Parts: sequence; structure tokens; C-alpha cells
Amino acid sequence: MNIQERSFQFACSVVALHRELVKRDATVRLLAGQLLRSGSSIGANLEEATAGQSRADFISKCSIALKEARETHYWLKLLRATDLLSSEEANPLLREANELVAILTTIVKNSKNNR
Repeated sequence: MNIQERSFQFACSVVALHRELVKRDATVRLLAGQLLRSGSSIGANLEEATAGQSRADFISKCSIALKEARETHYWLKLLRATDLLSSEEANPLLREANELVAILTTIVKNSKNNR
């Protein structure tokens, strides 16, 4: 599965989690919104990167996707650390977020080195 497919599947998982989280209290709903925005933005930026107008545009969009992946990882860690999300719920998404960060870091580094 390529990075675009993985990020899309990840976004689908984030959407499903968001639908469950918004049924809880106001604090959880607020954090769930942050998670939804960053988690769904990864793939959106990768889609834009594939249609980049230049190599610099491609790198820029991939860098934004990387930042969004890191932000998503942060929100998942925060939800888990504050017991607003169980480890069982958070850990698979945290693992996938880590893998997306690693893949995107490699893409950005290699793209910058191959200019």
C-alpha cells in the first residue's frame, strides 16, 4: 500500500474515532476536532503534492503532510495520557501515525537531496 492509500485509510480511522469521541464531554469533543483536522489533512496534502507545480511545491506539500502527521500523533498521545482515550484505542493509531511520520520524513529528505 502506498503512502497515499495509507494516509487515506488512516484518515478513515481518525474519522471513525472522531464519531465516537464527539459523543463524550466538551473537552473530548474539542480535542477530537483537533485530531480530525490534522489526521485528515495528511492525505489531503499528499494529494496536492502529487499535482505539485514544481519540485519545491511537492516538497512543501509533503512537509505540511509531515507536520500534520506529527500533530496528529501529539493529539493521540494527549488523549491517551489524559485517559480520554484508552491505550487499546490509541496505540494502533499512534503506531500508524509514527509510520506515516517516518515515511514522510524519508520522502521529504530524499526529495530535498535530489534537487
